[in-house]
Amino acid sequence: MKSYIETESEGQTQKESRYTHFQRTHPLIRCLFLYAYMPWQFSITALLFILVNAGMAWQLWLVGQVVQSIHIGEFITRNAQGIIDYSHAQYWLTLLIGVAIGRGVLQYFGGVMSLIIGQELLYILRERILYQVQRLDLAYHWQHGIGEIVTRTTRDADKVRDALINFWRQVFEATIWVLISVAVLSIYHPLIGLGTLFLVVAGMFLFVRHTNTLVLLDREVGDAYDQVNQELSEGVNGIRVIKAFGLETSRTLHFTKLVGTFVTHARAALAYAAKRIPLPQIVIGFSQVWILALGAYLVSKGTLNIGQLVAALLIANALVFRVEGIGRVMQVFADARSSAARIWELLDEQPKILSGKTTIQPQALGFRLSNITTKAPNSDKAILQNCNLEVSPGETIAIVGATGAGKSSLAGLLPRLLDAEHGSVEIGSAWAGWHDVKTLDLHQLRKLVHVVPQESFLFSDTLAANLRLAKPDATDEELLKALHLASAEEVLEKLSDGLHTKIGDRGITLSGGQRQRISLARAFLSEPSILVLDDSTSALDAITERRVLDNIRHLRELTGKNITVLIIASKLSTILLADRVAMLAEGKIVAEGTHDALIKADSSGANGAYRDLVGVQHG
Repeated sequence: MKSYIETESEGQTQKESRYTHFQRTHPLIRCLFLYAYMPWQFSITALLFILVNAGMAWQLWLVGQVVQSIHIGEFITRNAQGIIDYSHAQYWLTLLIGVAIGRGVLQYFGGVMSLIIGQELLYILRERILYQVQRLDLAYHWQHGIGEIVTRTTRDADKVRDALINFWRQVFEATIWVLISVAVLSIYHPLIGLGTLFLVVAGMFLFVRHTNTLVLLDREVGDAYDQVNQELSEGVNGIRVIKAFGLETSRTLHFTKLVGTFVTHARAALAYAAKRIPLPQIVIGFSQVWILALGAYLVSKGTLNIGQLVAALLIANALVFRVEGIGRVMQVFADARSSAARIWELLDEQPKILSGKTTIQPQALGFRLSNITTKAPNSDKAILQNCNLEVSPGETIAIVGATGAGKSSLAGLLPRLLDAEHGSVEIGSAWAGWHDVKTLDLHQLRKLVHVVPQESFLFSDTLAANLRLAKPDATDEELLKALHLASAEEVLEKLSDGLHTKIGDRGITLSGGQRQRISLARAFLSEPSILVLDDSTSALDAITERRVLDNIRHLRELTGKNITVLIIASKLSTILLADRVAMLAEGKIVAEGTHDALIKADSSGANGAYRDLVGVQHG
């Protein structure tokens, strides 16, 4: 089976057409359309269940024939010589056993197939969720916590999978059985079939009436579960802060309160289902009474024989058990409908940042911001406002400013981690031409522009695997060179298995400074045209920082590439590295020049603010 991502690449137009159709459909039915990815499995499973139910009807019809044969004395007879004749009994019993065995074999394979395609559907759902999570913009993730994403990938996907499996055993198979059984009962007598059909439809109508309320109740359960997941995730990831401030008791009490809320909503959903489900089951159960009463009357009139009445009762009994099972599954479907809606809310979300189609040759690149305005998520407050800045290829520039001035937002504009509301961001040069980043292929752009954030993230893999994220085919020699540039040789020396040492979840076995240096090494290994350092040496000691900054200063000589470096700096030692310094305040670049020029200028206005910011007195 092809993965969803592979299927995506085969036909974007076909995918968009299918997506538009999904948009107009019930969320759980939209999940059923995923069977389109496995048409042969779906068709074979459907055929197996049709044959199973046809075999069931045949088996019960045979039982009726046997009973009638016994009733009229034809099952076992004596011939003229007084010898007992078992031929009729052998015929009926052989046929009955053969049908039962065949139906059992088909039932087994149908059940196995339904489980297999249920697991494949779960795989498709989770793959699509992961793919969607990766393609959505940072702005979406700022507004939705990790607990919400985890819930959709685990609890919600599992509920949808359970519903899709029950679709076969409790909906598709039950529907087939209702049609077959009503048809057989109608052959015996039309009133028997029509009366049974009426009671089944009435019971199903009562089931469906309660579905919307069950969906709303489960939605509340799901939202409460999100909060539990989010709190648990933060409790694990923030354990150092919790212990540092002695927050164990208060966090535990808060978590207990959230679990209590979840339990309360879950009990409310279960209580509602327990009160409402029995009535439709009783209505459907009356079909047995109807068949027995009408059948007895028809037998007395000679319209129906005893064998047919027994077969009709057996068929009704099987029908009641099948349809009553739907009552228990209705809550599963209600839960799954809520979960499916939550999953499709995520899958329907469209990224705001879309890739362009233009590609450019890797070369020395500068960048230019023209009248840039950006806003905070879900806010009209401007972070950057009419901001202008131009940096030549190969130049090293430091961006300084007070906390919240918008430095990280400015850095995120270059690789399009976020987009400006107004204005243009361009990379290139005055002599080679400028390219608006919105027109460039997004994958190539993020290869050309590499951002190293202050909070270094490392995966729970080996050191080599973390470094090779930037360059999968890098040799060990290239890894060692990158570690040298980041002054991380001593980190490597302390690891028991060198490059092949597993560094734990988020690099937990390393200090903050060690993680920053490995992140820097990973950036150097990618050999970008523009390197953005978002306060990414903040955790280094003075000696190590000086060594790393010297390597960055001589990066062009060490790598042979004319790399442009943008440093978001808060320490004077970092600022001194830059060829030029730009000060960001009130959403604009209010001063720029060399460090010496800025501290020697008039003490009033922006230059005075710059000296205060870096802690240098006038004169």
